[in-house]
Amino acid sequence: MDVRQMRYLVEIIEGASFSQASRSLNIAQPALSQQISRLEHDVGTPLLIRSSRGVSPTSAGRILYRQAKTILRQIEQAMTSARETKDVITGLVTLGLPPTTMANIGVALTERLRESQPGIQLNLVEGLSGDLQRQARAGDLDITVLFTQEGVPGWSCEALLREELFLVLPMDERYFPFETTSVSLREIAGLPLILPSSKHSLRRRIDMEFERLEITIAPIAEIDSLTVLMQCLARGMGATIKPSAAIKVHGMDLASRWRCLRVNDVSLTRVNYLYSSSATDHLPAARVVVDEINQLSHDLTADGSWPGCTFIGQVLPRPKH
Repeated sequence: MDVRQMRYLVEIIEGASFSQASRSLNIAQPALSQQISRLEHDVGTPLLIRSSRGVSPTSAGRILYRQAKTILRQIEQAMTSARETKDVITGLVTLGLPPTTMANIGVALTERLRESQPGIQLNLVEGLSGDLQRQARAGDLDITVLFTQEGVPGWSCEALLREELFLVLPMDERYFPFETTSVSLREIAGLPLILPSSKHSLRRRIDMEFERLEITIAPIAEIDSLTVLMQCLARGMGATIKPSAAIKVHGMDLASRWRCLRVNDVSLTRVNYLYSSSATDHLPAARVVVDEINQLSHDLTADGSWPGCTFIGQVLPRPKH
């Protein structure tokens, strides 16, 4: 098995088609089929299922596909690292962030890296924690932030932030007097709530506290898109429970339109864990991104730009110039 065959297999599985892969790879379809046949012979088992609906991987094909993706990414990154000069770090780094984390650090992180490390190409991917976990396990990400401590086997995992969860509602909603700064879960239960669905780790965290106090809630809607959820709130449809970063989803200029009320009868928090693949230990560009995420998170919590958030990660000393 060689690198070329790995690329062929990945292209075929991702496109679910030999003909599409043939065009993308600029190789004749008979030659492509021959290479895959040789690969299947070397492996000793079929890797692809061919049908009138296209091509899909066998169980062995899925295993080999995931490993091939990881190997091809490592080869690409190793080639990039080998081309680096002494003073310039270059390379593509794919970072997966949940929507609220993206809203708070996505732009600032891109700006910082552009200024300090212009040779690093940052590919930001937004997704729910479960989706990011699957992408990380498939080898599609180099770094990600998740809300569970055992999300990606074999990856480095470090605690980054502890976020407090707030009752979030539009500034002009009058569910509570303007001078109110905190509310109880029982008070929250009486509101028209819009929450993420139960497949979302945040929802499971919220439900756990309500169940512990034997309080039943019945959300008026379940929305897994942060953008859409916040738009519904802005139209006066209700309130939600989110970290304070959620109010920045439409930009810093609109953050002042929201109220964030603390929950006063329980400790409603969640931990953000920073994950990096084992390959990043040998990739300067990825290590720089990990360090910058830590530094940025530290800075935003230290100056009060991330209310209700406590930095629990590690910051490396800045080199003196």
